[in-house]
Amino acid sequence: MKCFAKASLFAVIFLVLAGNGCNGLNGGKKEMKIVFLHHSTGKIIWNGGVKNWFNSYNKENNKEYITETLAFPGRSPYGWNNYPYDYWNIWVKNAGMKKYMKEPTLEILTEEFDMIVFKHCFPVSKIVPCPDGGASVDSDVKCIENYKLQYNALKEKMLSFPNCKFLVWTGAALVKGATDEGCASRSREFFEWVRKEWDSPDDNVYIWNFFELETAGGLYMKDEYAESSTNSHPTAGFAAMAAPILCRRIVDIVEEEADSTNVTGSKRQ
Repeated sequence: MKCFAKASLFAVIFLVLAGNGCNGLNGGKKEMKIVFLHHSTGKIIWNGGVKNWFNSYNKENNKEYITETLAFPGRSPYGWNNYPYDYWNIWVKNAGMKKYMKEPTLEILTEEFDMIVFKHCFPVSKIVPCPDGGASVDSDVKCIENYKLQYNALKEKMLSFPNCKFLVWTGAALVKGATDEGCASRSREFFEWVRKEWDSPDDNVYIWNFFELETAGGLYMKDEYAESSTNSHPTAGFAAMAAPILCRRIVDIVEEEADSTNVTGSKRQ
């Protein structure tokens, strides 16, 4: 499958440039720099109109929110993987001012940017039962227990940059024809944990519930949102619907109005 070969971590890093990267962040400032970390799924959403949306918003609101894209991690030498383990490996285990296998750490990224948004592509939802040996933060096995350890370590790391804002996408879902009920149930369980327990109020880490948008509350990505019944890449039509919701969520967070939208990015009633 295309995404398994291209595994998309749509780590969208949208950072607000106000002087010297995260060190100068103030909500709602005119000048902001936004970098979008992505693989294939992320690129599809980006092409749904993110750039045009921000161009219009800037013109109408006298802002300079600059959007950039970056494939992260790259194909070589690190490899096209963007799972919880890989963010943890690059940003926590190998933290510092030196790149790890040519990939920028948070120390490097936060020197230039002021908000980091990141996600995983749909293979992240191929969650298996935990191996008999138990959970380990240093394991790339895709099980809930490992994911939780890696997410907790990532959150601790993100909290160490209090002047940056981070937007975490819940992972991309799989269509029914590309998974099974066990994997799908474990995926919903993990992303519900991210939303209800891992996320907390009054800090610099926020959620965009992409999983909920793709599944509409179910276990699987809706077939009408997918390239096919066995291909979990989103369609251009879904991307055109999702892109402005993401943009609105980002702006509300940056301008310190995060409570005006819910975790899917839709306006509250």
